Amino acid sequence: MTYQAGQQTKTTTRGKRLFAALAFGCALTATQASAQYITSPPTPTDITPVGNTAFLLGRATGTQGYVCLPKGTGASWTVNNARPEATLFQSIFGVDVQIITHFLSPNTSPNKFAPDPLPFGNATWQSSLDTSKVWAQTVKPLTAGTHPSCPNAGSIPCLLLQVIGAEAGPAGGKSLTKTTFIQRLNTNGGSAPAEGCAETADVGKQSLVPYTADYWFFRSNQ
Repeated sequence: MTYQAGQQTKTTTRGKRLFAALAFGCALTATQASAQYITSPPTPTDITPVGNTAFLLGRATGTQGYVCLPKGTGASWTVNNARPEATLFQSIFGVDVQIITHFLSPNTSPNKFAPDPLPFGNATWQSSLDTSKVWAQTVKPLTAGTHPSCPNAGSIPCLLLQVIGAEAGPAGGKSLTKTTFIQRLNTNGGSAPAEGCAETADVGKQSLVPYTADYWFFRSNQ
């Protein structure tokens, strides 16, 4: 009986690994299918990348970082640019498969839209499938709760971001390198804490606030 129980455990583990590998392979295929565009939700004109079409959607879970800085005679929470952190997923056969990580890193392959000089780091999205990456900066924010594409009032803003650099993975992966714009939509949570940063004695405190969002990746129609 002990032998059979052990065999059943091994079989179950192998089955889970096989399913995970299958899901990962499907996610890779979907990400690399550059000709298969998808329909992004309607958005206000000033955050719509005209002449571009969405090709990838990642549903993100992450944290927005804040640091308490001096303001007037007191202090207030300010977005900590050193701490954008999120993981983006796609649902494959009902299983959430990680496809992209979002973080801050130096832009090592800037394009013509990159600022000069470059900051110490830019918001980065790196494929979990082929390690290609893009860097982007905000073009325009949209206040949460003001449009159906950004319905959750009180959450962090939705955004249109323009790609300012792209880099293939070390093995030549290019699933993200043709990205031109990124939209952050359907944000939920992530706003600065309501308290904990009002007095000068609070300066230097940091906070990580959970949020979710949809990230839509666009390519040029030309």
